[in-house]
Amino acid sequence: MDAYVLSESSMFITERRFILKTCGTTTLLNAIQPLLKLVKEKCGFDTVADIFYSRKNFLQPDKQPYIHRTFEKEVDILDTMFKNGAAYTLGRINRDCWYLYTLDEVGVSQPDQTVELLMWDLCPNIMNIFTREVSADGPDATRKSGIDKILPDAKIDEFLFEPCGYSMNGLLPHGQYFTIHVTPEPNCSYVSFESNVPKESYNGLMLKVLETFRPGKVLLTLFANKESTARNSHKDLDNFLVGSSYVRVDHQFCMFKNYQLTYTYFTRPYI
Repeated sequence: MDAYVLSESSMFITERRFILKTCGTTTLLNAIQPLLKLVKEKCGFDTVADIFYSRKNFLQPDKQPYIHRTFEKEVDILDTMFKNGAAYTLGRINRDCWYLYTLDEVGVSQPDQTVELLMWDLCPNIMNIFTREVSADGPDATRKSGIDKILPDAKIDEFLFEPCGYSMNGLLPHGQYFTIHVTPEPNCSYVSFESNVPKESYNGLMLKVLETFRPGKVLLTLFANKESTARNSHKDLDNFLVGSSYVRVDHQFCMFKNYQLTYTYFTRPYI
């Protein structure tokens, strides 16, 4: 796997997979057709086994480019490129929710899994680490925050922006990765964590992430297909954070043709 930090975005490339994680007002869907063309010209691949496009609902959708202003518009665009697409909304459509577009196909047959935590209302003391006032550079912020201890065997590439903000990619053997992006400003603090590391249970890993950032709100999603080591990990999430200071607001489980998905949303009083 090759990994790239692109401004406040990340890109991962393997022989048969392309992952692009962006933020802000990037027109991500405009990248699909040029990418498909390049893959066919350079690699000879002309069949898409599966696609996963997902995002949380925007706080200010009116500030997005037209193609990303509503999920319905995004679905219309994706449907022109892919046959048999399927679009879903998880969570509360009048509050925080999460959108997914995928193919209604069996899809990838190799073991595949992805865990993602979207976090906001974060601890100000921790967010200060991701500013130039507190940390000298990316590696300094990685050490001070404890990110290097989340998956300690990973090879990390990180960057601390000016005057604040942080992005990192971590690579492990066998095409495994994790990536973190931090927006530390007090009025819009936000952190995303994503990884495809296979585990029978993700509870320990997710607790490490939550202890590192101490968010007030957490949106958690877990994908795994039937071939994955993580195929039964969804059961553990039924009791995840029970008895903690977090309150579970929503919890949904979906079954696709070869994948299972859990969506969970937690909040806790501001600490």
